[in-house]
Amino acid sequence: MGGVAAAAFSVRHRQAHAGAPMEPAPGAPKEGTFKIPAGTMPRRRLGKTGIDVSLMGLGGFHIGIPKEDREAVRLVHTAMDHGVTFFDNCWDYNEGKSELRLGEALSGGRREKVFVMTKLDGRTKESALGQLEQSLKRMRTEMVDLVQIHEVIRMTDPERVFGPGGAMEALVQAKKAGKLRFIGFTGHKDPEIHLHMLAVARAHGFRFDTVQMPINAFDPHYQSFEKRVLPELVKNEIGALGMKPLGSGLFMKTNIASAPELLRYAMSRPVSVTITGCDTMGVLEQALATFIGGTAMRAPEAEKLVERTASVAKDGTHEKFKTSTMFDGTTAHPKWLEKAEI
Repeated sequence: MGGVAAAAFSVRHRQAHAGAPMEPAPGAPKEGTFKIPAGTMPRRRLGKTGIDVSLMGLGGFHIGIPKEDREAVRLVHTAMDHGVTFFDNCWDYNEGKSELRLGEALSGGRREKVFVMTKLDGRTKESALGQLEQSLKRMRTEMVDLVQIHEVIRMTDPERVFGPGGAMEALVQAKKAGKLRFIGFTGHKDPEIHLHMLAVARAHGFRFDTVQMPINAFDPHYQSFEKRVLPELVKNEIGALGMKPLGSGLFMKTNIASAPELLRYAMSRPVSVTITGCDTMGVLEQALATFIGGTAMRAPEAEKLVERTASVAKDGTHEKFKTSTMFDGTTAHPKWLEKAEI
């Protein structure tokens, strides 16, 4: 990327994710700090899909952060070599760089060994189809295993998605054409919006395969997805995808709990996958060591951790994805809802 292009990317990226962490938190582990045990990555069933996937999912946003493409590819390959099969991504992540890097990493026969998910911002049929075609090209694949409607963070989003000429028409059409296998949605703002999306889907006779949302040890205290939405997903056998187990690194600033503790809490919830972002080898090794060698928290330990987080989590101060717009790419770039243009 040339100097002018890189500068333009940097400015636009800061606008899209103003204040969102773009580097490891202070004190993040260096490569070699954590030894990955010779165990097996746990796997869980993805809702009613009939597919088993790795309990750990590699976050797509963070593979766009390393300066060099080859380092991002090394992260993906290391994750795969230790049993990670679930790879998260999104059409808008790092202006498409995250999808491009995943596509490069999965070339040479690796694509067939993993479950690839991406997300689309488009709320219209035309914009969603256009974004999907770009995602397929970037990731060098003819089919994405799971496509999710991204950032359902407004109460009006469900009606737009399911309305005439809405994004759902595009996804159903693409599924019939063999360009995707499963359909889900994601959001990080308010559990009421998730519940509304599920209700609107039911009213249209549609059942989502997956739903993605924040699941972590801070969440139970404020606008809790774990308390409000997760039971609905479990009851209806919809694949629950947990994200932000470390609050995108923001939780580490509180010194309330260690990263392995927070990861163990997230993996102990009844989710199909816990998606965690790893932008350095040290952070990835920490996650792999925890998921492979660690044990999910039993109820008493999890309850004690939630009690510890209460003093700093009661008002959502550290869950900026709920209480601010700093993680809302489609708020900074509303055109992504309407057009297939970064």
